[in-house]
Amino acid sequence: MGRNPSLLLRALSALLAYPDARMRAALPEIIDTIRAARMLDERRRQQLVALAEEIARSDALDAEGRYVDLFDRGRHTSLNLFEHVHGDGRQRGPAMLELRQRYLDAGMQPVADELPDHLPLLLEYLSCCGMDEVRSTIGEIAHILRQLGNTLLKKGSRYAAVMAALLELGGEKGLDAKAPVPPPEDLDEAWEEKPAFAPPEP
Repeated sequence: MGRNPSLLLRALSALLAYPDARMRAALPEIIDTIRAARMLDERRRQQLVALAEEIARSDALDAEGRYVDLFDRGRHTSLNLFEHVHGDGRQRGPAMLELRQRYLDAGMQPVADELPDHLPLLLEYLSCCGMDEVRSTIGEIAHILRQLGNTLLKKGSRYAAVMAALLELGGEKGLDAKAPVPPPEDLDEAWEEKPAFAPPEP
């Protein structure tokens, strides 16, 4: 596999997947793929293997709970990339349609329930692309990967290694543990349902 990014990108996508029984069963293969990936330096490969081994030795419910708390309970660590750029703004819809069309133009029909901007899904797409497109696309989202990775670093999460590996693969500037990260979210406010109608005027 050496310097072919295809298997590595699939392994990184799998590492970011919800750690259910199927994902955990694939961890030995994921680890073998990472260890063979000469496109990353030895330190980065060790960090990724440490993440995979942490998931493997964790109690299943603990691993799943950690994942949900990390990626599904706030925008600052969401794996849906456009949340970091557009939030719930109107621009997010057209951006996702454009990305979905990019998949379709490449002859790929997403079958997962995830949104087009879900990072593991994007990595699956990139695993079928040439290195030029891989580097170009990582360059487009490097600022998001860096902010996400820095936030994960601050939280002490090994998942930060995936963002660092993607930046390295794209030839981009890496993570910075000292970089400022967004303040903690008020989850009640972040997930508050917006009213469907404005209140009547007095």
